[in-house]
Amino acid sequence: MFSKQEAQQLKKEFWTAFGKSFPRKWLLYDTKIKDMSFKFNADNKKAEVSLDIEMKDEIFRNAYYEKIWSLEDILKDCIGDFQKEEYFTLDNGKVISKIWIEKQGVSVYNKNTWQEIFEFFWDKMDGFERFYYEYEDFIKDV
Repeated sequence: MFSKQEAQQLKKEFWTAFGKSFPRKWLLYDTKIKDMSFKFNADNKKAEVSLDIEMKDEIFRNAYYEKIWSLEDILKDCIGDFQKEEYFTLDNGKVISKIWIEKQGVSVYNKNTWQEIFEFFWDKMDGFERFYYEYEDFIKDV
């Protein structure tokens, strides 16, 4: 086990190492759609790349989700098998729509799995971005 401070330091080292290993300006929050963003996440059990649709207005959130979902087969070609949930509840109780892909059995706290996580992040986020840029006009037209 790590102390809280050691865990924070290890996470900081992880994200710094990722940035140095795969220097790139990612799309992330720059989708030009308010409250829709791509995210990286890693914890002690898995790594995850996701598209989070976080609009408070459920009608808009569902409209964007349905647009992306209508391109399911194309997205699958870009990132592989993924999970989706139209009504995903975050730890803070907020309901969002989420499409994600995860890699189990890796840990931000195990440096031996970092390269595996970095490669997973790069591959899956690159696929998400290629998909988004190709269909951006269609997705934005809500």
